[in-house]
Amino acid sequence: MKITKAFPDRPEYSDMLKFFCPACGKEHIVSIGPRSFWQQMWTFNGNFDKPTIRASVLVTTKLPDRELRCHSFVTDGKIEYLADCTHELAGKTVELPEINEQ
Repeated sequence: MKITKAFPDRPEYSDMLKFFCPACGKEHIVSIGPRSFWQQMWTFNGNFDKPTIRASVLVTTKLPDRELRCHSFVTDGKIEYLADCTHELAGKTVELPEINEQ
């Protein structure tokens, strides 16, 4: 499984999914339902082994000296990093790793 429920024990967050980002070394979370915490709501193809998520996933982290940026599309179980990423996988496409359901 390459994508799973972000908080399986919390029904109020049942519309949130997570996947592991190899470039950032951590999980990214998206919301596919009407209770989204973000203004953005993503679509999901329902395939936990070959997930496709739309729209793009943008994660930014502000550090004192710089901003880290991870911007990607998830398509058929692969993560396509866009050129505006600030990590070493910018512009590359890699297979999403398996993720624990916990």
